[in-house]
Amino acid sequence: MGITILDVVFFVIVIYLLTKISKLEHRIKAMQRTIDQLTSKVKLPEPEINKELRQLIKNGKDVEAIRQARNEFGFSLIEGKQYVEKLKKG
Repeated sequence: MGITILDVVFFVIVIYLLTKISKLEHRIKAMQRTIDQLTSKVKLPEPEINKELRQLIKNGKDVEAIRQARNEFGFSLIEGKQYVEKLKKG
């Protein structure tokens, strides 16, 4: 029951994939910063759903606001929560 070549290859592949994922996450964050900088310089119209989301937040229905943001924009749970938090701050 020792370590086989297959186990080592599997381990190397897992490490390789984790490294690639980490690099991709870093690139996505850098792209998001660039997008944020560009949108701050160009005044784009606010998405229509933001009015509804702000109303939900005002009524204390943050969870519903997150759900609707996720449905509208295809956000993950964390992204939806961050979006709603950003709307709360103004």
